[in-house]
Formats: sequence, structure tokens, C-alpha cells
Amino acid sequence: MMTKKKSVIITGAAGGIGRATALKFAAAGFNLSLVDNNKEGLDKLGLEIKANHQTEPLLVDGDLATMKFLELVVANAAAAWGKIDVLVNNAAWRTVETMRTISMETWEKTMRVCLTAPAFLAKKCAAHMEENGVAGVIINMSSIMASRAPGYSPAYVTAKGGLESLTRELAVTYGRSGIRVLSVSPGFIDTELSSDYVDKQGNDSSQEIARQVIGSTPLSRSGSPEEVASAICWLASEQASFINGTNLLVDGGLKHNFNDYSIKNIQFPEEY
Repeated sequence: MMTKKKSVIITGAAGGIGRATALKFAAAGFNLSLVDNNKEGLDKLGLEIKANHQTEPLLVDGDLATMKFLELVVANAAAAWGKIDVLVNNAAWRTVETMRTISMETWEKTMRVCLTAPAFLAKKCAAHMEENGVAGVIINMSSIMASRAPGYSPAYVTAKGGLESLTRELAVTYGRSGIRVLSVSPGFIDTELSSDYVDKQGNDSSQEIARQVIGSTPLSRSGSPEEVASAICWLASEQASFINGTNLLVDGGLKHNFNDYSIKNIQFPEEY
């Protein structure tokens, strides 16, 4: 039975941006279908939402790299809430290495989780939206790395670039049904995915990398998961009702900066 209350599917919901996004949508009164392969983290988030927002989310744990699981996610959400209004393709997986060392297995798993799963979840959710006359919203989580190659994580970079192209394709395909499709590209955000860098000796190099990236960010800091979640929730709202097929940067100005502020300081010490 279709309810008046809107519902959202969020993948990669157990931590970081996904968790913050789940809490934002819960506060906005949505029915939640939360997806992750981290069952412990998912259960903990479910309890928090139930306690603070008096709503019990649907929790679905499993592997997004398998087609059967994608079908299960959509079927369970439709059965639980009667309709699907928003899909947030947030889940990601990657390794930190270069093209010289990456294996075919790693490449293919990254593509399955970061590009193929979002594509087919979007396909299945859009079909449900069309069948039920829902003017829904699909939001794909891209990355600033899609257009600023870091020289590592080649499969991840490629998948995110493909995801932005896919966003435009889906916006054209489903726009006549009233379905909007968008992508969000975070810059350097303080999450677990930005804190797992190590050097060849196995030493943590995340803080040094963070310092370097923040040194090139005009706002001179990293972003928070909550800031990205706010952008996602806004794009899914009626306030963004004529925004379709585009990519929103949430990067503190990083993408458009040519060089580190230490270089600017050499040229113009009185200004930088």
C-alpha cells in the first residue's frame, strides 16, 4: 500500500557521508531503506534513528556487487514503504594503488560497486517510480577525483567519471517521467575513506595528505559528512525541482584552484 510519507534508499549508509545522509532524511520525516555490507554499523545506526526520530528504518545488509542483492534492495523497499521517492547511490569501494599494480579483480570489483551497482539500482528504482507515477530523484555520489586525477585508485577515478556521464544519460532518459537524476562531487571530506592512506612502509600518511589537500582548498579546511548530506537532501527537495542532469561540487573551491597556497604565498606574501 502506497503511503503519503516519502521514502529513500541510501547505499553505504553505515558510515561517513551515508550515515550523515540517513540522519538528515530521518530528521526530514522520510521512511528509510538503509543498505550496507557492515551489518554492525547498520544495526547501530538503525537503533540511533529509532531512538531519536521515532521511526524504524528498513536495514538491508549485503553485497552490492551482486545483481540479486540489487533486486532485493528495491523489492524490500517497495514492499516496506509502498513507493520509492529517492535513491542515493553512495556506496563505494576502492584500493589505493596505481595502474602499474592494480589487478583485474580489484578493477572489476571497484567498477561493480562504484558504477554498475548505481546504474542498475537507478534502473530498477526508476522503473518502480514510472510504474507508480512517482516524480522521484536519483542522486549519484561522484568525487572531485572524477575530474582531478590523483595518480592512484585508477578504477575508482574511472568509475566516478563514468558515474557523472551516467547521471547525464539517466537525466535525459527519465526526465519526461518527472524523474530527476543528479550527482554530487565531494572534495576532501573527513571520513574513513580519506583516512586510510599508508606509505610503502605501512605508516599512516593520511594526515600529511590531508595537510597538502587542505593547502590547496580555498576554504582552508576539510568538509564534513553533514555538509555533503545537506547538499544531497537539498537536491532531493522541491527547492531543487528544476535542477536535473548536473553535478554539484561540494569541495570548498578545491577543483578550481590551480596551485597550493604556499605557492601563492611565494608570489604574493602580503596577500596569501
